[in-house]
Amino acid sequence: MSDMKLVVVGAAGRMGRALIEAIAAVDGTVLSGAVEREGADVIGADAGELAGMGPLGIPVTDDSQVAFAEADGVVDFTAPAVSVRFAELAAAAGIVHVIGTTGMQAAQEEAIQSAAVRTAIIKSGNMSLGVNLLSVLVRQAARALEATDWDIEVLEMHHKHKVDAPSGTALLLGEAAALGRDIALDENSVRVRDGITGPREKGSIGFATLRGGSVVGEHSVILAGEGERIELTHRALDRSIFARGAVKAALWGKGKDPGLYSMLDVLGISED
Repeated sequence: MSDMKLVVVGAAGRMGRALIEAIAAVDGTVLSGAVEREGADVIGADAGELAGMGPLGIPVTDDSQVAFAEADGVVDFTAPAVSVRFAELAAAAGIVHVIGTTGMQAAQEEAIQSAAVRTAIIKSGNMSLGVNLLSVLVRQAARALEATDWDIEVLEMHHKHKVDAPSGTALLLGEAAALGRDIALDENSVRVRDGITGPREKGSIGFATLRGGSVVGEHSVILAGEGERIELTHRALDRSIFARGAVKAALWGKGKDPGLYSMLDVLGISED
């Protein structure tokens, strides 16, 4: 079987460069295209040299439509509006679309779901095995511990360049906790505390966001009861774990029926 031909969009970014390296390292995949925004300084540069690997013979382009036409899949850690546009192009080309982009609004999520009617899309707030296993543990813990006795707080820290908050991973973990308690996260989350807030509302799920330095990603879900506390934590030490997970997700998606899938599907991890 021939290698799966993958396009990296946002090729010049941190994750783009990590994805180019990951595709070279994961058996069964080959880089077929590298896309950047129109007018970017790196247009025409060799994608391998951009990633610090040496030449691969793949020039960076701003013509995503041509790149997608020659590929089996696209891996996308860009921005919400950009990912929606790529979802339409991937659906038109009939290729797998792996989305690690976070910070989407409801209308953008709906657009992704619409595109998934025509092709396989794997979308997750985090592509690592550890975080997805953690989400299952959080769901189980939230289900087992009474909301009247146990408070849930999600704490996350990322590097100073991250533009969305809470992070996609924090929201993924908050959603897992909400599912465990059979409640809607949007109606029960607390994103900001400032001033005289009054006592904590029972059953709510709190979020705290830290930004600074070069932190790749740290997430803790704290379940606090009277006289005891449980902390479930994941620390990412290298963003290559997300890149490898995304590339493996693309391989998993090859040949799959159209639909919107998650990393739990890819990893075969049961939510229960």
